[in-house]
Amino acid sequence: MNLFTALTAAWPATLDEPAILTDTGLDYTWRDLDRATAMMANLLTGLRLKGHAGRPPVVAAHVDKSVEALMLYLATLRAGCVFLPLNPAYRQAELDYFVNDARPSVLVCRSPDQDWVVPLAAQGRVAHLFTLNDDRTGSLLTHAAAQADQHVIVSVQADDLAAILYTSGTTGRSKGALLSHGNLLSNARTLLRHWDWRSDDVLVHALPIFHIHGLFVACHCALLSGTAMRWLNKFDATGVMQQIQDTGEPRATVFMGVPTMYGRLLDTAYLKPDACADMRLFVSGSAPLLSATAEAFAQRSGQQILERYGMSETGMLCANPCRPREGPRLPGSVGRPLPGVGLRITDDHDQACSLGTVGHVQVRGPNVFKGYLGMLEKTREAFTADGWLKTGDVGHFDAQGYVHLSGRAKDLIITGGFNVYPAEVESHLDKLPGVVESAVVGVPHPDFGEGVIAIVVAEAGQAVDEQALIQTMKDTIAGFKVPKRVFFATELPRNAMGKVQKNLLRQQHEDTFA
Repeated sequence: MNLFTALTAAWPATLDEPAILTDTGLDYTWRDLDRATAMMANLLTGLRLKGHAGRPPVVAAHVDKSVEALMLYLATLRAGCVFLPLNPAYRQAELDYFVNDARPSVLVCRSPDQDWVVPLAAQGRVAHLFTLNDDRTGSLLTHAAAQADQHVIVSVQADDLAAILYTSGTTGRSKGALLSHGNLLSNARTLLRHWDWRSDDVLVHALPIFHIHGLFVACHCALLSGTAMRWLNKFDATGVMQQIQDTGEPRATVFMGVPTMYGRLLDTAYLKPDACADMRLFVSGSAPLLSATAEAFAQRSGQQILERYGMSETGMLCANPCRPREGPRLPGSVGRPLPGVGLRITDDHDQACSLGTVGHVQVRGPNVFKGYLGMLEKTREAFTADGWLKTGDVGHFDAQGYVHLSGRAKDLIITGGFNVYPAEVESHLDKLPGVVESAVVGVPHPDFGEGVIAIVVAEAGQAVDEQALIQTMKDTIAGFKVPKRVFFATELPRNAMGKVQKNLLRQQHEDTFA
C-alpha cells in the first residue's frame, strides 16, 4: 500500500475541518492538503520522470520548512516517487555530493540559492529544477497551480522505496538510508498505538522536516490519526508556549522536541503547570536528554517528558511508557523496545549480554531499512549473520527491561586497556555544582593509548575549577574513568538535531597529550 493512501484513510470525512494552523494566521484544511498534493503530484507525473539504477524517480528538497514543503513530500509519495529531504543549511560542496550520489530527477531549492544550484544541478544531470520558498512563492507552486486538483494515487508495494535519508556523516561519507513505504507505515502505526494517539489530539510542530523526527515521527502521527497540527516554520520558545497556551480550538495536546528545545522552553517565563494543563504528552528524542533538564521541566510544567530512541535507518525503536500502568518514565533511559521491534544487547561476538552488562545494541523488525544507497559492502557490514542491524550504539538492559544507552560504539574510549563509556562519566559530571552539561571524549595519549578528557559548560557566573572537578570525580568513579583534563566552553558544538558533535571536540583537543 502507498503510504499516502494509509495517511489519507484517517482524514476526517468532512475535509473542511482544520488540518494545519500556522502562527501567521493562515490555516489549511484537509481539503487544501488533498487538492494541493494532487496538483503537485500531477505536475510530477506530467514530467514523465525516469528513475535511476532500477529505482523510482527521486525528488530532492533543499528548502526551508513550510507547509508547502510538507505538501511536496506528500505529493512525492502520492506520485509513486522517492523523497529526499536535505538540510537547507547544506552548501554547494555538500549538496553536490548528495545530488551525484542520489541522482534525483527533480531538485527543489530556495530562490536565493538558484544561482549556485543551477550549474550544480546541470552537472549532476538533474532533469528538472524548481524553487520553493517559505512565503508560498516559487516556480514549483506556479507550475503546480496549472494542474488539475484530482489525482489517482499511484499504487506501490509495501517494500517499494519511499524515501532516502542521509545519515549525519560525522565519520566518513554520509550514507543514504533506503526506507520503504512499509518501513515508515509500520513504525507510524506502532507509535499511534503506543502513545495512545487520540482523535482530538493536536500536535505543536516546531521541528525541522528534513529529518526523521520532524518529517516522519511527528507528521506521520498527526496525519495517520487525522488530527490537526499547530505549525511553526521555525522553533521559537515563546512561539511554542503561545501555541500551547492558546485557548482557541483546537487546543494543543502534544509536543515533540529535541533536548535543546526543552532547555529553551525552561528559559521562558511562560512554562507553568496551568499553561500546560491541556497538554498530555511531551516527547524528546534525537539526542540524549539531561536528567537535570527532565527534572526541571517536570517541576516547572507539571508534565514528565517521554524520552524515546530511534535512528534514520529504523525510525523509532524504544520509548518510555505513555500509560502510567505500564511503568514509570525513567530519566536517563530511552524506555523499552516498541511492540514489534526486536532489540538485543550483545558482546563483540554477537552473543547476548546479561542484564546490566554494556554491549552493542542490535535491532530487527518491519521498520528496519532496506540498506544504504549504492553501498552494498556497507549494507552487509551493518547487519549480523542472522539479520540483526548493528545500530552502532552501546547500552544495557536493566531488570525492568528498560534500555540505557551509553553512547556510540565509535565514542567508546579505551584507556590503558580499560573501556570507558562517555555517557557514564558525563552523567556524574552533570550532577556537580556549577556544571550545566558536559561532553567526554578520548584523545591520543602516549602512555594509555587514549586519554579521557571532558569539555564542560559551566553555569553563568559560576567559578568552576578544573582540579576541583577532577578530584571530586576521583572520589566518585574508578580512577581510569576520571578525565585527565577538563576544558571549559560556553556551549557544546551540535548538529541541526541537537546532537553533540564529538568528532569536532576530538579534533579540537587531539594534541592535548602530545
